[in-house]
Amino acid sequence: MDNLSVITMLTLSGLNVTVNYRVTLFVLTLLCYCVILLVNVIIIVTIIVDKSLHEPMYIFLSNLCINGLYGTAGFYPKFLNDLLTSTFFISHAGCLLQGFVLHSSACADSSLLALMAYDRYVAICRPLVYHSVMTRQRICVLVFVAWLLPFFLLFLSTITSTSRLCGSEIPKIYCVNFLISNLACSASIAKNIIPAVNYTFYVCLGVFVVWTYIYMIKTCLKSKENMNKFMQTCIPHVFSVTIFTVTLLFDLMYMRFGSKDLSQHAQNFMSMEFLFIPPIINPLIYGFKLTKIRKRIQHFICGKRF
Repeated sequence: MDNLSVITMLTLSGLNVTVNYRVTLFVLTLLCYCVILLVNVIIIVTIIVDKSLHEPMYIFLSNLCINGLYGTAGFYPKFLNDLLTSTFFISHAGCLLQGFVLHSSACADSSLLALMAYDRYVAICRPLVYHSVMTRQRICVLVFVAWLLPFFLLFLSTITSTSRLCGSEIPKIYCVNFLISNLACSASIAKNIIPAVNYTFYVCLGVFVVWTYIYMIKTCLKSKENMNKFMQTCIPHVFSVTIFTVTLLFDLMYMRFGSKDLSQHAQNFMSMEFLFIPPIINPLIYGFKLTKIRKRIQHFICGKRF
């Protein structure tokens, strides 16, 4: 065993099927990434520039868009480079870094969406104390925790994936901590405990979001004014939560329990869903649905001052 060579380079075997479509995939992927950058930057800049949008809901939204840029930056540049060079290799350290970025982004999405649900809960169910509850100091703390917890959990998950490897093939188009851990020469208790903690985190946030919306709907049924507020500000959030949950579950469930008989093209599509749909749809939903943001963007496009 001591004479075994140390594996430092891994192969992303999911990219093998892209060889015959490199140019088409490169153009479509580049276009997709440019759209993601454009729509998210527009929302972020609009919220930063317009002081009337410096409210909790819009601050949380800007963080959601920032996280969208962060997560996609962990995939698209590397994927575009792979399509150009036809080299499907990545270093062990680079694979761990990519896995950390993608997983922490997904985890941060969950915590930020839960935070947005809490904000809407206070606004609709406890409107008289909204401004005393959602103070600037509390918002800063909530945003900090929403970013810190995912980074901490995924740091622990990444550490458990640094053991010596006895395999070099990742059957996806990007790195995933779970698959890196499967290549380890020796199993560890932490390998199973840390993912369980991460999944518990997702489940707890999901239960919290569902509970807040059940409570909000009960409250809104008693008041037409609250129902109008719910339809205006909560529907975009419901869409965001639904889209994020469905796209992420598709990938996670298939990776854990999926059939190997599914074509690699279909597997690649399922892997890319949460890196493609939420980062584009979220800014578009909020941009069109939230009146304040829509008007500011229209004024900007028309060349008018805010």
